[in-house]
Amino acid sequence: MVSEPTVADAINRIYESLQADNADIDAHIATLKAALTKEGLKEAVFDPTRLVQNNRSGRKLMQAYFRQRGVTVKFSGS
Repeated sequence: MVSEPTVADAINRIYESLQADNADIDAHIATLKAALTKEGLKEAVFDPTRLVQNNRSGRKLMQAYFRQRGVTVKFSGS
């Protein structure tokens, strides 16, 4: 049996997906949501320097997209 990914694992997969033109992003968001719930966390914290679109509009778009899927996104240093 494969162990469930941690929040850190799920976030790393999302970074990889963003680099790969959002490949399987919805599946990775669902995995992140499950990991957050399992670890009792309310929000995922991303490093904005690792984002493809590291500008205000890119960050806001990411937050809105994730929020529609039930995940609150914050950025480190903000």
